[in-house]
Amino acid sequence: MTDSTAVERSDQSERIEDIDISNEMEQSFLEYAYSVIYSRALPDARDGLKPVQRRILFMMTDMGLRPDKGHVKSARVVGEVMGKLHPHGDASIYDALVRMAQGFAMRLPLVDGHGNFGSLDDGPAASRYTEARLAGAALGMTAALDEDVVDFVPNYDNQIMQPEVLPSAVPNLLVNGASGIAVGMATNLAPHNLIEVVEGAKHLLAHPDATVDELMEFIPGPDLPGGGIIVGLDGVKDAYRTGRGAFRTRAKVAVEQLGPRRTGLVVTELPHLVGPERVIEKIKQGVDAKKLSGISDVADLTDRKNGLRLVITLKTGFSPEAVLEQLYRYTPLEDSFSINSVALVGGQPQTLGLREMLRVFLDHRLSVVTRRSEFRLRKRRERLHLVEGLLIAILDIDEVIQLIRTSDDADSARARLMQVFDLSEAQAEYILELRLRRLTKFSRVELEAERDQLRAEIEALLEILGSEAKLHAVLTEELDEAAEAYGTPRRTVLTGAVARPARASAGASASLEVADTPCTVLLSATGRALRVERDPEAAEPVRGASRATKHGAILTAVDGTVRGELGAILSDGTLHRFTPVDLPLVPAASIAFSAGVPLAAYLGITDRKLRVVGLVTLDSPDPVGLFTASGMVKRVVLQDLPAKPSFEVITFKSGDDAVVAAFPAPDGAEFAVLSDDAQLLRFPTAAVRPQGRPAGGMAGMKLGSGARVIFAGAVAAGAEARVVTVADSSLTLPGTDVATAKVSDWAEFPAKGRATGGVRAQRFLKGEDRLSCAWVGTGEPRALAGDGGARKLPEALGKRDGSGTPIDGAAAFIGRAP
Repeated sequence: MTDSTAVERSDQSERIEDIDISNEMEQSFLEYAYSVIYSRALPDARDGLKPVQRRILFMMTDMGLRPDKGHVKSARVVGEVMGKLHPHGDASIYDALVRMAQGFAMRLPLVDGHGNFGSLDDGPAASRYTEARLAGAALGMTAALDEDVVDFVPNYDNQIMQPEVLPSAVPNLLVNGASGIAVGMATNLAPHNLIEVVEGAKHLLAHPDATVDELMEFIPGPDLPGGGIIVGLDGVKDAYRTGRGAFRTRAKVAVEQLGPRRTGLVVTELPHLVGPERVIEKIKQGVDAKKLSGISDVADLTDRKNGLRLVITLKTGFSPEAVLEQLYRYTPLEDSFSINSVALVGGQPQTLGLREMLRVFLDHRLSVVTRRSEFRLRKRRERLHLVEGLLIAILDIDEVIQLIRTSDDADSARARLMQVFDLSEAQAEYILELRLRRLTKFSRVELEAERDQLRAEIEALLEILGSEAKLHAVLTEELDEAAEAYGTPRRTVLTGAVARPARASAGASASLEVADTPCTVLLSATGRALRVERDPEAAEPVRGASRATKHGAILTAVDGTVRGELGAILSDGTLHRFTPVDLPLVPAASIAFSAGVPLAAYLGITDRKLRVVGLVTLDSPDPVGLFTASGMVKRVVLQDLPAKPSFEVITFKSGDDAVVAAFPAPDGAEFAVLSDDAQLLRFPTAAVRPQGRPAGGMAGMKLGSGARVIFAGAVAAGAEARVVTVADSSLTLPGTDVATAKVSDWAEFPAKGRATGGVRAQRFLKGEDRLSCAWVGTGEPRALAGDGGARKLPEALGKRDGSGTPIDGAAAFIGRAP
């Protein structure tokens, strides 16, 4: 090496370049911002996942950690993801894995965790102590990933391929929501109910021009993992339209008697991501600061068997409602949730409304189904090509064997097979690799059956790819399958009440309390409830505009006060106390039950088999009438009731019996009972003596073989009532047949004695064998389909025992029009 060369290299190693610091900072910051936005903080609108979440699910799928396999250490999953796909710290990967396993953070968990995965107040154990595997819903996220349904991109060192997006048979972005903070932008999406989102997506698929209001008929609002109550839907509507909005959530609180002279507030559901320890701490701070009064103790009685139970004991003489209002004001029992629906669409961050999010998901799924069908078509054509070649060879197997034996090598044999039997290179190669066991007669039968099956599958795939309607039908079927497999009932109750301002002065407490004014609670025939303001001097408190809206038929109406207690009687014979303060308030002039809430959910009833059959006032001296499906009748006076929130009001004499209806039954009125074999019984209410609460009633109607009571009510003496019956066939699926309906005059039906069989109310036509629903009452009757849509009833009155008139579809409910 010469001296000149050494000097030259020394100069090169010490060469210094002058740069503009502002340009360098700008370029570096843009690269950092780009990395945070696209590779860390924002989810993809198609699968609703951030890159680290997508890589975790993909790697767990690649490791075979299916729900039917055993759990493995979380540290192993973290190591695989970090080493192959995500070159960042293990803490960020484990945090993402933990969140996907937390049932209180995800409405539909994607990871099945075993061990301490944390709580709302405590963090999880270290990854070396916990175990994980895929949850069932994750299979829907990664289904058909090996069928070329999405594009794959290289990992960070270009050695492994990873999916750019998951197939996502589940609308994950809406179902599980998302949160993240990027550079200059952030995202925060609320979780939703899978079944409702699927119904909304199907509606948008069938009606591409559907509006947000129409979609909200199927997706009325968020469904938070911890339940709770959403107060006011205006912010939700804004978010669905513009992508930005806010709503307030409240804990689910019940007033219970904790002892003979001790009342308490029992919290069973909290706002989203609010833990009980945080609530307890805020209550203690409020009591110490004299902001909260009337509280003597607070205890967390939460356990695995009963779930969340936070008991707040009140001092004697304090109103539970007033104390609860203070708690809503000063503690996290009421919290706010701000929606900022920002997600990546086509690689660009966009603010999306409800319609746009559903549209992106549907477009993605249509692409997945199309690419999967093309892949399957290509594979089946390739297999059919080989099977057809093998069948040709088996037909002349002796000649094929002789040809191969006389060939010098494999290449020569392949060429001769292609020439003699007119085969392709792939077919000839497949024949050369044929095992001798395939030369049996049975194998030939199998190959012919496989050939016919492949042709049928190819034809079906061509139909899917050649018809948009077929493609949409496949997507609709897969959405229904996802909802059936992973869907759960709604947990969060939606109310249309107006929430108080987020911040208010301490002196405004009295003005913010909901006044205990008179109201009327309406229960629709489909189980939705709402309340309307009532003039205490009005003789007819509820008379709204008759509009054919969904669920628009009144099953029962009771008068009460906003903060007073009412009773709801369920089909299992229990009465549940409730306060209508959180029921949606609608104008009496325009009653629309679509704004109401399912009363069973409002009461906290989780058994979907139970339904509310009637509402009653707890201080009325008039007896309440109960009728069961087996024909038993009972009148009970609701006096000296136990202080429990729910209790039995009838004891069934058979295990399969159920209460069909509950209603006021004063002396001087008449029972009206209808069975599904079209028999109507009319007899005085005085024929049934009032009984005690534990009694099982007495025989009310004699039923034919296999018949059951489907309606019961009380009609005042001399009332001009109508009898409405709808007949159809029990051999067809509900909602698929055409029904006949008849409206008759109540006066035409003769009165009979108790425990008799009644008289025929409708003559069945050919193919009809039952009444699907029936009703007797005053006012304008209205029939509803299973989904709450109105059915037009005949205007003319029919004969007492005449046949019905065809209507525009099957009916499932009948009630009085608002």
